[in-house]
Amino acid sequence: MTVWKYVFGICVLTAALPVCAAEPLMGPVIEHYGPVYDVPDGSFNLETGKAYKVVMDVGKGPEAPAALNRQIESAARFLNMQARNGTRPEDLKIAIVLHGSAGRAALKDEAHAELFGAPNGSRGLLEELGRAGAAIYLCGQTAAHRGFPPDQLLPQVTLAVSAMTVHVRLQQEGYRAILF
Repeated sequence: MTVWKYVFGICVLTAALPVCAAEPLMGPVIEHYGPVYDVPDGSFNLETGKAYKVVMDVGKGPEAPAALNRQIESAARFLNMQARNGTRPEDLKIAIVLHGSAGRAALKDEAHAELFGAPNGSRGLLEELGRAGAAIYLCGQTAAHRGFPPDQLLPQVTLAVSAMTVHVRLQQEGYRAILF
């Protein structure tokens, strides 16, 4: 009888291994960024058939100048996981507000390399987010304080008076804030 308890326990643990060792999935909205994991059907989620507007605040950049900003990547993860779980991409409007040390992600590679000694590790991510319809704003106060020339911003980036201005206006327009 004791042997069967161990056999049963091993079977239960072995059956759980695929869940524990799941590989992250990419896409379908942002193909090269924003890895997500499948979760069981019926997990708490957004209601399908409704429109959602989200603004994500990103104020911290990675320590290494050439590194990908993982907080910005959370926007890609959000789009990918919602699309994988039944929310149509056209029902999601997302805006990303960059300020503080995260602001350097808004720079073209040349300007980023000149100021930080390395190309912009988040450029490709911002390009894909822009193609997917994400609105990307850079705090103008951050840009001025840190010496980011407006003509050196990525084309997907809109310069704003301030991060606070973007948040107030978008929340007035019905966006829900996701803060980190």
